[in-house]
Amino acid sequence: MDKEKTKNKLQMKYSGKLMRHWYWSILLTLFLLGLTAAVLYVDTLAGVIVGGFTIVLYLTVLVMDLYFRPKVLMELLDFAKKYGGIEQNMLQDFPVPYAVVQPDGRLLRMNNRMRELTGKGDTYHGNILTLFPEISAAHFPLGDEERELEIDHEDRKYRVSLKRVSIGEIVDDSEIVERLSGECFVVAVCLFDITELSLYQQEAYEQNPVVGLLYMDNYDEAMESVEEVRRSMLEALVDRRITKYVASVDGLIKKLEKDKYLLVLNRKGLDAMQEDRFAVLEDVKTVNIGNSIAVTVSIGVGMSCGSYAQNYEAARVAIEMALARGGDQAVVKDYDKMAFFGGKTQHSEKNTRVRARVKSQALREMIASRERVIVMGHKMTDIDSLGACVGVCRAAMQVDKPVHIVLGEINSSIRSWVNMLKATDETYARIFITHEQAVEMTNQDTVVVVVDTNRPSMAECEEILYLTKTIVVFDHHRQSTEKIENAALSYIEPSASSACEMISEILQYYDDGTKLKPYEADCMYAGIIIDTNNFVAKTGMRTFEAAAFLRRYGADVTRVRKAFRSDMDTYKARAEAVRHAEAFMGCYAISNCPSQGLESPTVIGAQAANELLNIIGVKASFVLTEYENKIYISARAIDEVNVQIIMERLGGGGHMNIAGAQLADTDLEGARVKLKEVLTQMTKEGAI
Repeated sequence: MDKEKTKNKLQMKYSGKLMRHWYWSILLTLFLLGLTAAVLYVDTLAGVIVGGFTIVLYLTVLVMDLYFRPKVLMELLDFAKKYGGIEQNMLQDFPVPYAVVQPDGRLLRMNNRMRELTGKGDTYHGNILTLFPEISAAHFPLGDEERELEIDHEDRKYRVSLKRVSIGEIVDDSEIVERLSGECFVVAVCLFDITELSLYQQEAYEQNPVVGLLYMDNYDEAMESVEEVRRSMLEALVDRRITKYVASVDGLIKKLEKDKYLLVLNRKGLDAMQEDRFAVLEDVKTVNIGNSIAVTVSIGVGMSCGSYAQNYEAARVAIEMALARGGDQAVVKDYDKMAFFGGKTQHSEKNTRVRARVKSQALREMIASRERVIVMGHKMTDIDSLGACVGVCRAAMQVDKPVHIVLGEINSSIRSWVNMLKATDETYARIFITHEQAVEMTNQDTVVVVVDTNRPSMAECEEILYLTKTIVVFDHHRQSTEKIENAALSYIEPSASSACEMISEILQYYDDGTKLKPYEADCMYAGIIIDTNNFVAKTGMRTFEAAAFLRRYGADVTRVRKAFRSDMDTYKARAEAVRHAEAFMGCYAISNCPSQGLESPTVIGAQAANELLNIIGVKASFVLTEYENKIYISARAIDEVNVQIIMERLGGGGHMNIAGAQLADTDLEGARVKLKEVLTQMTKEGAI
C-alpha cells in the first residue's frame, strides 16, 4: 500500500542551481562543526554551547527543507505554467508581425499583428507565398544564420527576418509523433516596418553633396567663328542654357572664368542629370547665331568622397579625364569608379600646334638628360605603333642617345617592315630588343617612351614602367580609367588620326636639323594610312600636313601600297567575313572572321570591319576573331555611332571611329550575344 502511494506521488527533486544552493547549506554546516571543534578545544563549556546551536541550526534547515521542498517545487511548476502562458500572450500581442512556417512554406501559426496585417484568421494555414509573393521557401536559411530581405506590402516597406528553429528534441521527446528521417525544424518569420526609415535614408541619399566643374571645350574657336558684335550674344545664350539646366535640378552654378563654371548640387539633382544623360551637352550645341563652330562643353562631377573639398578634388580629376578623352562629355567620379556620358561627336581638331611644340621641346630635354631611350608600343604591335616607335628612335639618334625598340612576337602585319628596316640600316638590326633585354637595360637613368597606348596593361612590356621614373606617353586614343601613372610627360590627343601623325608633328619642332630617312618616313606614312583607312576616317588638316612632312623626306606611296598587299588566303578570309555579316538592328554589321591557318587573324578582322562600312545603311561594323584563347572585337564606324563608348562597355576602348576589345573566358557565340546585349541596352538608354 505504501509502495502504491509512493508510486502515485509526483517524483521530483532539486537539480541544477537550486541543488547547488542546498550543497552550500551543507558545506556551511560542516564549517560550523569545524568551528565548534575549535571552540571546544579552547573552552569546553563554550564548545558545548556552540555545538548545541550548530545541531539546532542543522536540524532546523533539514526540517524546513523536507517541509518546504514539495511546496517550492509546486510553486516552480505553477510559475512555469503561468510564465509560459504570459510568454504566449506576449507573443500573441507582440507589436511586430510574427509567424511560424513549415519548411515547405505552409503557415503553422501567426500572432495578432500578423493576422491584422494579412487579414487572415487562426484557421489559415496556406503557403506564405500567397500572402507575400517575395517570400518563398527558397529564401529560408539553410543553417543557423539569419537571413533578411526587403518586401513591399500595401504601400509599406518591411524588412523580413527569417530564422531557422530546430524542433528535433521536442519531437524526439513527444509520445504522439515520431521523426522518420532528416532534421526537424520550423522557420520563424518577423516583419519590421521600415517605411519611415527608408524615407529618411532616401532623403539623406538625395541630399548628399555633389560638386561639379563645367568647362567650354572650344570657347576661343567658337567665338572667333562669329562676328565680333555677336560674340557677347553667343556667350550669353550659352550661359543661359547652362544656368537654366542646372537650376532645373535645384543646383547652384557660379561662373569662375569666361569658359569655366562651378556646380554645387545634391545627389537627387545628379540622378536627374544622369537620367537624361546630361542633356545640356547636346543643348548647347544647338545655339547658333551664325557661328560656324558649335560650342561644346565638358562636365566633371565628384561625389561620395566625404566633404565638399574632397568632392571638388574628385570633380577636378573627372574634368581632366573628360578633357583627356576629347571633351564634349560628362564624367562622374563616384569615389574610385568613373561613369562616362556623351562623347558621341567627333573631336574638334585643334588648329594651333602650341601643345605639340611644347611637348617636343620637353621630350628633347628629357632624352638629352638621360643615358638611354627605350621605346615601345602596344601588344600585338601594328604598323602605326611601329612607325611611331621609329619616329622616336630618330629623335633619340638626333641627340646621339642609345635607343631601342621593344618588340614581342613579330606578327605578319609588321614583319615585312621590321625586315626592311634591318636590311636597310645596320643600326636597326641592333635597335630591336626582347622583353628580357628591355628589363635588363632599364634603370633610373632610362627614358621609357610609350606610343599608341595609354594603358599599362596594353603596353608591350609593362614591367619596365616600374623600373624608371622618366616615362613619356604619346597616344591618340581616348583615355580610360586605367592609365599610366606618374608619367613625366604625357601627350594624349584624341583628335589626332594616329600616333604617327603625333610623332610627325613632334619631329617638326624637335630640332632644326632633324631629317628622317626615306624608309623611316615610309613606316610613319604607312601608320597614318592604316589608322585613317587611306585618309578616309578621322582625317583632318593636320593629318595631311603630317603626310606632306613625311613626303618631303621621301615617303613613297607606291612602296607603302606594295607593302600592304596580302596573300590569297588572307584575302579570302576577309571576303568570308564580309560575306557572312549579319545586319543587327538594321544598322550594325556583325560578323566572325575565320582564324584557321592565318598568322594574324586580328589584322584581317580589322580590315573586314573597314570593308563592311562600305555597305549602305551600316552605321557601325563589328568583326569578332578568335585568337590565342581570346575573342578580339574590331569595331569601326564613319560618323553616326561612337564605337569607342560601345567597346568601353566590353572593357576595351579606342576612338569614336576605330575601337576594339578583348574578351576572355568565352567563345565566339558568347561574345556575339554579349555584344548584341550591349548594343540593345545602350540603344534603350540613348547612349548611342
